[in-house]
Amino acid sequence: MLAQQRQQAILERVRRTGGVRVAELVRDLGVSDMTIRRDLEVLADRGLVEKVHGGATAAGTGSTEEPGFAAKSMRQQPEKEAIARRAAELVRPGTAVALSAGTTTWTLAHHLVDVPELTVITNSVQVADVFHRAARSDQTVVLIGGVRTPSDALVGPVAVAAVRSLNVDTLMLGVHGMSSRAGFTTPNLLEAETNRELVAAAQQLVVLADHTKWGTVGISTIADLEQAHVLVSDTGLSEEARAELSDHVGTLLLAEPSTHAELEAAAL
Repeated sequence: MLAQQRQQAILERVRRTGGVRVAELVRDLGVSDMTIRRDLEVLADRGLVEKVHGGATAAGTGSTEEPGFAAKSMRQQPEKEAIARRAAELVRPGTAVALSAGTTTWTLAHHLVDVPELTVITNSVQVADVFHRAARSDQTVVLIGGVRTPSDALVGPVAVAAVRSLNVDTLMLGVHGMSSRAGFTTPNLLEAETNRELVAAAQQLVVLADHTKWGTVGISTIADLEQAHVLVSDTGLSEEARAELSDHVGTLLLAEPSTHAELEAAAL
């Protein structure tokens, strides 16, 4: 394998799992420790990974980094679409459902506009707008107030006070990251507080997180893994992550992403 091919393979693994260890790469790629360290040095110099002791992590994964909604909406689109379709199957007509802010829950909203007699509670301007455009007379949408974040979530004391007065059947929660140690996390402290109130208001917690969220840790924990009744992810999740998550969440559901060609055809 040429150096460029090897570095691409390493980069793809970092993006898929959130991080790599030198020892694992030496074993899997069949090259020396020094070769792997040189590869990681090249990738780090290009700003594609961040070197850590014994390996590397994805670049730009600081615990307080919060990309904007537009930037996040471009990532893992097939995975998010597959997760949204699977999660929509869990929502029954005539129930009260809360949707947290996020691009995966926003994708889910496009599927939920077809569910009759639904009451939707959300702190997402983007999610509320999906239902507003659909304009179904048999659906009620409640957009709670608050201070707007880069990810278009409404958070802060006003949001928290509003959520505390509500009770919902199911919360569909989008997250920034998930790990065994930190649970489900976000890089925004105020958003974490608001989301914790949403968790407390719901009888059932359904977390939506594509495979790239595994191993990513935001500064604040929203909920422990054990609090999720259902976790909907995608088949890109590694076997190790599947085993770990299955030991902690109530039910792990894995959706199969469609190809870009299939998505384009469906949109026609």
